[in-house]
Amino acid sequence: MALALDDYRLLGRSGLRVSPLALGTATFGTEWGWGAERAEARALFDRYVGLGGNLLDTADTYTDGSSERLLGEFAHEERERLVLATKYSTLRRPGDPNSGGAHRKALFGSVEGSLRRLGTDYLDLLYLHVWDFRTSVEEVLRGLDDLVRQGKVLYVAISNTPAWQVSRMQAVADLRGWSPLVAVQLEYSLIERTAERDLIPMARELGLGVVPYSPLGGGVLTGKYGRDDVGATGPGPDGSTRRSHNLALGTLTERSLGVAGVVRKVAGELGHTPAQVALAWTLRKPGVTSTLLGARTPAQLEDNLGALAVELTDAQLARLDAAGAVVLGQPHDLLASEPVRRVTTGDLRIETRR
Repeated sequence: MALALDDYRLLGRSGLRVSPLALGTATFGTEWGWGAERAEARALFDRYVGLGGNLLDTADTYTDGSSERLLGEFAHEERERLVLATKYSTLRRPGDPNSGGAHRKALFGSVEGSLRRLGTDYLDLLYLHVWDFRTSVEEVLRGLDDLVRQGKVLYVAISNTPAWQVSRMQAVADLRGWSPLVAVQLEYSLIERTAERDLIPMARELGLGVVPYSPLGGGVLTGKYGRDDVGATGPGPDGSTRRSHNLALGTLTERSLGVAGVVRKVAGELGHTPAQVALAWTLRKPGVTSTLLGARTPAQLEDNLGALAVELTDAQLARLDAAGAVVLGQPHDLLASEPVRRVTTGDLRIETRR
């Protein structure tokens, strides 16, 4: 069934309604060498919001602060109807170790800066951006809860954190009566599906909305790269640093290009673009609430929004699932094996959450 941006979904255990596609604004600003100038960023914002989209995602350090400043400027007149999500914990001042991390000082300093740049007195959704393996969960959760009680933050969430730590945090928050996590933002696409091992099942069990980022695998699933790019060095033919970035992250590989080939074939059958098919796949995965778009130009955004109209058949979904499947490993494969099913459930076919 076709979707629309105003087919709102509840975000995790909260009552907050968000669009099935979110607009990521890391492309607002050119400080990183590949973003959108102000006028182009404004066109992206206007088109998304004009179609009923309400979830806009940024972070305190995206494009050195330009992302938040531009988003705050654009969102000013419609602030109340929009859901502004930002993040903290990445280093804000080189050389100052306390300007980053998950601890209380970094949290409060980051939030105050985000409020100034966004031109608002509250954040709808605040993510811990990257887990630091140093700060105690009690310090993080108490700090987040204090901000909620002060009215500076409405909902709290987490990103780029191991599943065991997230589940522990949720349990501690529930036990102490602190503000629970309502969402988990994670990398998820047809070429990066390791979240299916623990993070996504955990989210479904604990009432966390799943918000995938990089659903196009850094652009690999759009079909823009070929096998010659795998061994290339330096910027791409268009002068962009995206190719070298993808190579450094391990996103651009022979395997990922093979998955992109299957996406391209399915797209041809449906009369849609590969990007639309790749996004439509995430939209239909169990547990996914809102998928982040990272468009840099109005044309890219328009193409991405076309994913809402894609209707994949069961057979096509099965082909896409098979193309990018990952080995779940222990204990998942053991628990799903026939001998173990037989001794634990009498060989009943019991659906497991994946």
